[in-house]
Amino acid sequence: MGDDIIGSLVHGTIDRPLGSVHPAYPNTVYPVNYGYVEGTVAGDGEEQDAYVLGADEPLTSFEGTVIAVYHRFDDAEDKWIVSLDDKDYSDDEILRAICFQEQYFQGELIR
Repeated sequence: MGDDIIGSLVHGTIDRPLGSVHPAYPNTVYPVNYGYVEGTVAGDGEEQDAYVLGADEPLTSFEGTVIAVYHRFDDAEDKWIVSLDDKDYSDDEILRAICFQEQYFQGELIR
């Protein structure tokens, strides 16, 4: 369910940088960088999505450590939580950072 990936170093592309607007929901602004891990296919058949924590400016790419997985009960894909700065964010810090999007889904944080 994703706990085997925690602690792994990953790299990827940011396709929704911090401050950008969701393409389908213009009222949703990304407070964190959001992208995908290159070469890793998720449950939805697309590249694995990741919330990227530890940057206070928009990015185009990332390399960091997977510190958690947000497992959605009502979707085919889990979301990886990647830390750029080697900080081990608390559960509360992670959930606050991803709430802008995950508030619409049921799930749990796996550490």
